[in-house]
Amino acid sequence: MKMKSILAAALLLATAGTAAAEEKTITIATEGAYAPWNFSGPNGTLEGFEIDLAKVLCERMKVKCEIVAQNWDGIIPALTARKYDAIMAGMSVTPKREEIIAFSTPYAAGINGFAVPADGPLADMPGTGETYSLDSQMDEAKKRIDEIAVLLKGKTVGVQGSTTASTFMETYFKDDAEIREYKSTEEHNFDLVSGRLDAVLANATVLAASLEKPDMKGIKMAGPLFSGGVFGVIAVGLRKQDTALKAQFDEAIKSAIADGTVKELSMKWFKVDVSPRG
Repeated sequence: MKMKSILAAALLLATAGTAAAEEKTITIATEGAYAPWNFSGPNGTLEGFEIDLAKVLCERMKVKCEIVAQNWDGIIPALTARKYDAIMAGMSVTPKREEIIAFSTPYAAGINGFAVPADGPLADMPGTGETYSLDSQMDEAKKRIDEIAVLLKGKTVGVQGSTTASTFMETYFKDDAEIREYKSTEEHNFDLVSGRLDAVLANATVLAASLEKPDMKGIKMAGPLFSGGVFGVIAVGLRKQDTALKAQFDEAIKSAIADGTVKELSMKWFKVDVSPRG
């Protein structure tokens, strides 16, 4: 009888341990102000490409998923402070960020461009409708960049701070334009519409979504789109020591790319496939 009780207790503990493992929760931070990648919907719930993708990845990793909003300027410090487990917020992989955190395999490519007033001096910026890779087409891209630099003399361009857009502007236009940093794309869009900026540079999918809103009337995309180089690829941000979690994300992301899920979500939210190439 005693042996049966011991076995029953052992079985109960094993079952409880299994249940606990199955109920593991991963907390993922997103900005919540970067539509259509991530944003707060009309009812206050988080929506967007990365929200849908995060749910898919968590399901494939067989973990519960809690997604929380976090201001962009504190998103990496809060990760290292263990306030959450991962970041999915349109974050590009850069050498500077890699000094502090680790990244999963990429789940998207970053494509950036300018938005300007349709009746402003930059409305006819050269290269409109063209796309250049700063990796494989640098010579052609640099020609366009040099042409744009002339037009930006004395102009003010808004970017979101601590982003690859701000890095691009500092790298190629710091001697030509006044570069003004903002906490969010929404803030620099507001100043663009209000006439306090001559242009903004941001992720092209985010700008395209913004231009569909009535309050962005009179604003249009102008000039070429740029990818690669400082814009890099977009991936899940993780603490360096969380190697097991990185492996889980890597496997889930690769499967979501391979079976077309990332492409399907891209077309849903962006009308263009942002799946990473190569």
